[in-house]
Amino acid sequence: MQAATTANPVARKVTRPRADALRNRERIVSAAREMFVEHGPEVPLDEIARRAGVGNATLYRNFPDRDALVREVVCCVMDRTALAAEQALAETGDAFEALSRFVHASADERISALCPMVSSTFDKHHPDLEAARERVERLIEEVMDRARTAGQLRPDVGVGDLMVAVAQLSRPPAGTPCFSLDRFVHRHLQLFLDGLRAPARSVLPGTATTLEDLRQA
Repeated sequence: MQAATTANPVARKVTRPRADALRNRERIVSAAREMFVEHGPEVPLDEIARRAGVGNATLYRNFPDRDALVREVVCCVMDRTALAAEQALAETGDAFEALSRFVHASADERISALCPMVSSTFDKHHPDLEAARERVERLIEEVMDRARTAGQLRPDVGVGDLMVAVAQLSRPPAGTPCFSLDRFVHRHLQLFLDGLRAPARSVLPGTATTLEDLRQA
């Protein structure tokens, strides 16, 4: 009796995006981030395509509607900011220096200027968005806890306080190109960071602001 033979499985061909397609997608996300910060989430999509140097068809091929593009921008920015926090925690033994690096990186990414768009433009409970948000919030708390435990961060400051201040200091006025004020943003953020150092030189009104406080505001 002839032994049965087992056919080798046929390897499936995996279709990978072309390098130029990936570059176009990255250019769209980058242009959208800048224009959302400058003009808000209702900026015309054809203007985003023009700044990205792509056609409207390319934009819609990657992002079928405005919600998909806004969500991708916000998730991308939060992921990059979380990476900055991870690197700050890993690369320095000084807890407050790690916090400082994270704050400046957050300003560069415009995370706090973009995140408020979530509640007004699309489903803020989308799984991708929730995962990105949970990751960055966990890392912010870890960075601050480390600085507080080291006695370098005043104890009456919460994560919400940090994010409100970064949002206010890093968002340009409406209609202002978002990269034209960077030299002022980082100067003012450093003044803010100096005010976070322990020991505190004043008593803050109210109580430390949490992320939950911000969500309920």
